[in-house]
Amino acid sequence: MVSLAPVVIDDMSLEDIDAVQEVERSSFPVPWPANAFRHELTQNRNARYVVARLGDRIVGYGGLWLMVDEAHITTFAVHPDHRRLRIGERLLQRLFEIAVVMNAEWLTLEVRASNLAAQKLYEKYGFRRAGVRRRYYSDNSEDALIMWTERLKDRVVRDRLAVLRTELESFE
Repeated sequence: MVSLAPVVIDDMSLEDIDAVQEVERSSFPVPWPANAFRHELTQNRNARYVVARLGDRIVGYGGLWLMVDEAHITTFAVHPDHRRLRIGERLLQRLFEIAVVMNAEWLTLEVRASNLAAQKLYEKYGFRRAGVRRRYYSDNSEDALIMWTERLKDRVVRDRLAVLRTELESFE
């Protein structure tokens, strides 16, 4: 079993952008440009981004926007060399915490219809399919599944997160 103890989830800073771009390029056929992350960190008051550090290396990141009463996960990735180590779960847990602090009622996201591993993770955390955005992805016109959580303040959501947090901590 791999220990996740050295992985730290931190707020993303401008100094992290180059390393985030490396993860982005290894994860997506059409990566966000560095200036998009720079804009998000310096100009978008409704955005929050986090990184997963393994020692001094960034191995994952995620971000969300607060739009009225919903937190929309805008981007989320773990470097392919570090997948299946529960780093994505740790990032997702942190995004849930941020959404609650920002007083969001729900979390939502889009995920590629072909990305079954990501869908499985999101479903584990209570996301449910709510619709499809046809031909959403510009690289291959793939559909995106729209997924939503239940209300973040609902007991079932809080209880699920507590159980999953405890399970996750047992692997550290």
